[in-house]
Amino acid sequence: MTVSKAGLKSGAPAPQSITVHSQSRVLEVSFSDDTLFRIPFELMRVYSPSAEVQGHGPGQEVLQTGKREVTLTGLEPVGNYAVQPGFSDGHDTGIFSWDYLYFLGSQQDRLWADYEARLAKAGVGRDAPMIDKAAHGCASH
Repeated sequence: MTVSKAGLKSGAPAPQSITVHSQSRVLEVSFSDDTLFRIPFELMRVYSPSAEVQGHGPGQEVLQTGKREVTLTGLEPVGNYAVQPGFSDGHDTGIFSWDYLYFLGSQQDRLWADYEARLAKAGVGRDAPMIDKAAHGCASH
């Protein structure tokens, strides 16, 4: 998929291409600053920018578990500034701007470490089943 350069923060690297690698479950994104990121679908899913994952304010984040095997079922352009993936677990409300994809790609090590720390603090494993989201009480599901 060739992508448009609009919708970025001023001076931000522009996306050049996006490739979905279904078998290895990574989204490959290249940018104009010659960076190439291979972002695992699981990382995208657990850090989805949706209200379902991020909550509606600080401290309302919902810890995502059981997403190791998640795949992409679709990837739709949103204007010329983002993409909206559909995930195999039914999640499809996150809109990933080019800036956010660059952030995920460039901060993977820190994000994985943060995720592992949040899992440990909650006393759950990465592959634990998700808690029923109806119990979350958010009307945005």
